[in-house]
Amino acid sequence: MLNKKEFGAVVVSILILGFVISLTDLNTLFLKSLCAIAIIVLLNIIFKKIAAFYLDTEIEVQLWEARRYGIRPGAKFRKSMQLGLLLPLIIKVITMGALNWTAALTFETKGKNYRAARRHGIYSFSEVTEAQMGYIAAIGIFGTLVGAFIGYLLGFEDFVKLSLGYAFFNMIPLSTLDGNKIFFGNITLWAFLAAIVSIGALAAIVVI
Repeated sequence: MLNKKEFGAVVVSILILGFVISLTDLNTLFLKSLCAIAIIVLLNIIFKKIAAFYLDTEIEVQLWEARRYGIRPGAKFRKSMQLGLLLPLIIKVITMGALNWTAALTFETKGKNYRAARRHGIYSFSEVTEAQMGYIAAIGIFGTLVGAFIGYLLGFEDFVKLSLGYAFFNMIPLSTLDGNKIFFGNITLWAFLAAIVSIGALAAIVVI
């Protein structure tokens, strides 16, 4: 399901996020946070992989990184900025532990020519559209919301809050995050999901 590169990215992101979430009480919360964020991340990826399979595409999960710092042709970093590693730590420090930024992973897509050929009888069906990328990202967010709902039914309040926080930050239409893919793939779908995630996140803060 995950190649070596994906496995490494997922493990690193889980360790970083688990550490950041438990930073205020490292001794008692690290393992709990690690298990919770691992379930959330893996559930999101599983839903994306399933969606990609049915769309005749493949996705490769990777750490969120930035290669540019502007729109000018030469506005590029010499080395990619590992935002998935740095931003959770920076936000935690800036907000003095009040905010857990949990968007750390993104994904790349490519078409599966051999599946398309078998289903459609052609070999040119290899381009992945923005709509397809948005749909895959949206299914991942949906999977996270499903996890949050199950956690709520089981009474795992902290898990629900983490799940909704993960969905909220990944829904931001920024760089290569899921939210950006959904926004440019189908803005109506993005608005619908953003509303649900925002309401859920607000309810988690106020009610749970």
